[in-house]
Amino acid sequence: MPRVLLVNDTDKPIAELRQALADAGCEVLEPVATAGLLRAVQEQQPDVVILDVESPSRDTLEQLAMIDRHAPRPVVVFSADDDERLIRQALGAGVAAYVVDGLAPGRLASILRVAMARFEQQAHVRQRVDELEQRLQDRKDIERAKGLLIDRRGMSEAEAYATLRQQAMKQGLKLADVARRILAMADLLG
Repeated sequence: MPRVLLVNDTDKPIAELRQALADAGCEVLEPVATAGLLRAVQEQQPDVVILDVESPSRDTLEQLAMIDRHAPRPVVVFSADDDERLIRQALGAGVAAYVVDGLAPGRLASILRVAMARFEQQAHVRQRVDELEQRLQDRKDIERAKGLLIDRRGMSEAEAYATLRQQAMKQGLKLADVARRILAMADLLG
């Protein structure tokens, strides 16, 4: 049962939306205005955030980007504004679903499922990118450490790699961690 935070900046009553969420099996948290979005997410720790806004403001998009960066979760925006640039900005800020003129309570459960699935998919892609970036950085650090050993110790590339590998096994560390230690010592010693 996902915990849902409702964010509303319109004069529309949200009782029907709250009831539709409850009927879909969601725990609906106390609704907040867009100005309090970031704080509400930090304090209430919802599983999903739903915004019902006329048009997401720049401040709202910045808050969504902060949430996406520091406490990612699925975000669904229901808006009357169908400006393509704004939709792209919202998606860039981490919005999983942007629905224009369509807050139909009967469709809410399926929209939530799609948003949560898309969020999970994005999280998986983000994790994979982070892993690949880390592997690339590890490779660069290993190559730089080998270069230092070649230059300062007169080793061949194979000898430098074997030395790094031997130190990693001896210290019970990853090869990249040994390389970073060598690079840090070289920086320290000049």
